[in-house]
Amino acid sequence: MRSFDIVIRNGTILTMDAAGSLITNGIVGIDGESISYIGQENGDLINAKTVIDARKGIIMPGLINGHTHAAMTLFRGLADDLPLMDWLNNYIFPAESRIDSDFVFTGTQLACAEMILSGTTTFCDMYLFEGDAVRACKEAGMRSLMGEVLYDFNSPNYGSPENGLKYTQSLIERWQDDPIISIAVEPHSLFTCSPDLLVAANELSLRHQVPLIIHLAETEDESRHVEKMYGKSPVKHLDELGILSHNLIACHCVHVNTEEINLLRDKGVSVIHNPESNMKLASGIAPVHEMILSGVKVGLGTDGCASNNDLDLFSEMDMTAKLHKIKAMDPTVMDALTVLKMATIEGAKALGMDKLTGSLETGKKADIIVIDVNKPHLTPMYNPYSHLVYAARGSDVTHSIINGRLVMDGRKLLTIDLEMLLQKARLMSKKIKA
Repeated sequence: MRSFDIVIRNGTILTMDAAGSLITNGIVGIDGESISYIGQENGDLINAKTVIDARKGIIMPGLINGHTHAAMTLFRGLADDLPLMDWLNNYIFPAESRIDSDFVFTGTQLACAEMILSGTTTFCDMYLFEGDAVRACKEAGMRSLMGEVLYDFNSPNYGSPENGLKYTQSLIERWQDDPIISIAVEPHSLFTCSPDLLVAANELSLRHQVPLIIHLAETEDESRHVEKMYGKSPVKHLDELGILSHNLIACHCVHVNTEEINLLRDKGVSVIHNPESNMKLASGIAPVHEMILSGVKVGLGTDGCASNNDLDLFSEMDMTAKLHKIKAMDPTVMDALTVLKMATIEGAKALGMDKLTGSLETGKKADIIVIDVNKPHLTPMYNPYSHLVYAARGSDVTHSIINGRLVMDGRKLLTIDLEMLLQKARLMSKKIKA
């Protein structure tokens, strides 16, 4: 008789491993934080503290949201249908100048609830008062890569840019050995950060061997601004500063050409694609198909709820596949498996977390979700990869395990008091309106 802490059985396992293994009538055994067994049920007796019946559904790696501003759930719908610079300068930055730690804690909790309920088990965050965002993630039990946003101007959290670097270093030192929390250095963008700040941020990142994360080449306005200021495109400006390297995660990369894509690849830069946000802000369509063909590591993100307006990676996958097909006028571009990899194993690679998560393999951390396929919109099922990208919804996720901990059981959140959280968020929205 085999014994485990948690067993998930009676489902089809999509491992998302390098071989593309798919196991019917599968079983996953978890001990502590890690996956200890994957295979087909063979009638052997199994003893486990917790047994999850997948009910002929799909057992798969949890999704990875490569770029968010989690606390902006509380700005959802605040300033819609505006260009990026108008949206930032006249609405978001002024609103953010008045937020506090309680706002960020509550907004991040709300984001964690939304993401767990829609199948995300890992996310990458950039925002203010990030120490409080980390606290919310830790309580929710979510795996996360997090960093304080750095600007040239004063922050309502840390004050001067110099203090921002010190604050980031304190986060790195505080959370360096945590099993689910990782810290990155996160200058906002080329139009809000001077070369000196960018270089200092990169040096901090390299010194502590943590990722450097930045918005890059998101809009034509940004490209024009950088060209006017420095005589170079955003990508080439970063290259001249010595910042393009394996530690850099570049979010968006909408306005890049073939030469720049090859430069990103050669320098080992990872890219996070945020299609719905780019569409809503009319920023453009990133050449993601070309990036993947070139060999750039590309993950998938939602961006923040003020520019998306949700954190559901299932809808993001659906949009990704269809957007690039119409851009290329080719229905074979960005097939379902390619897009699903962006939200799982390729997303993990982009964040430097593929040794921990992104696929179901023995020894990896147990970040697992179960999908209920006993629904009209998922019946019949000829190709599970296709169904997950084109038909499944976040609400089809029934169970979520993160780092070996069951955080959602039968659609019930176990680490967050959802009713109390929703009440608090509604009260906070009244202050925001005022």
